[in-house]
Amino acid sequence: MTENHTALYGEHQKAGASFTDFGGWQMPLKYSSELAEHHAVRNAAGLFDLSHMGEVWVTGPDAGAFLDYALAGKLSAVAVGKAKYSLICNADGGIIDDLISYRRGDEKYLVVPNAGNAATVAALLAERAAGFDAVVEDASSETSLIAVQGPNAEAILLTLVPQAQHSLVTELKYYAAVEVGFTVNGTVQDLLLARTGYTGEDGFEIYLPNGGAAALWETLLENGQGQGLIPAGLAARDSLRLEAGMPLYGNELSTSGHAYAAGLGPVVSLAKESDFIGKAALAAIKAAGDGIASGRKLVGLKGVGRRAARGHYPVLKDGAVIGEVTSGQPSPTLGYPVAMAYVDVAHAEPGTMLDVDLRGKAEPFEVVALPFYKRQK
Repeated sequence: MTENHTALYGEHQKAGASFTDFGGWQMPLKYSSELAEHHAVRNAAGLFDLSHMGEVWVTGPDAGAFLDYALAGKLSAVAVGKAKYSLICNADGGIIDDLISYRRGDEKYLVVPNAGNAATVAALLAERAAGFDAVVEDASSETSLIAVQGPNAEAILLTLVPQAQHSLVTELKYYAAVEVGFTVNGTVQDLLLARTGYTGEDGFEIYLPNGGAAALWETLLENGQGQGLIPAGLAARDSLRLEAGMPLYGNELSTSGHAYAAGLGPVVSLAKESDFIGKAALAAIKAAGDGIASGRKLVGLKGVGRRAARGHYPVLKDGAVIGEVTSGQPSPTLGYPVAMAYVDVAHAEPGTMLDVDLRGKAEPFEVVALPFYKRQK
């Protein structure tokens, strides 16, 4: 299997990163301590390489109508400059991927799929575009994506942005994007800045050509030293997103599951006039009762003891298996184990006491509402 490297691979090597495979990419797992990187994002700022994610441009007179058909949300209703979280589903309503789409013009969208699904999603979009006056262009291989996440993220970015454009950064809303000038090595370059994120903290993502990624990465680290900025790897990203109750494709989301069981019912726009792939199946699933035709739904689990649940561990009620953990580990921020799991609907109410089979020993957990952690505004 071919190993893919981002344009920042050399920067990670210089920083002494430990690498892991993620969706066919060699990505930094951690640089020194995943715990220190986690706390840096919660208390100061962390710098992430997300260049393994996909970037697919959709342009043309039918761009909005096409995405309404290809995805489960109503993308044609998104205002220019704003973004929307959505799903691309198969005909059975199964989730092929979750993604964010940015509307960059009346006839221009940027669709961002997950790393392991980027090529699949790009090919599916191209296939589904048949009959629409829309062009699908996969720019993933030439695009880098750098994220700055944490309470000091805004202050760090402002050190690179000309004073006249500071308001573009400070007034940028959540799930929105804007072109901003970044000064790197004395040169100002207009780059796409988004305010979304996957950590539960305030944060930004910067999209740019591969050729400028290393210089921007180095400049951000240099300028962010006084603000506590450190590079952070996938281990910290996973513990942060779990605390924030954000689903991960391949763990909480898959083609064998659907939006309603995953708690993503609001993402599905059954009310939009146009058809979309998976609409009939999802409408039938919702009509079958509470939208949970599979009999299970995604919940949060808070550990009563100190031992953490892990993915695929059985969830028990009175010794009987009633679910399965999808993600779990100790929470560095909260100080107790947390997990997400699919459990039978009858046992999904917050406050319900369940057990997780931790390699032969039943450990108590309480069903709680997601997210586990929510930042102070």
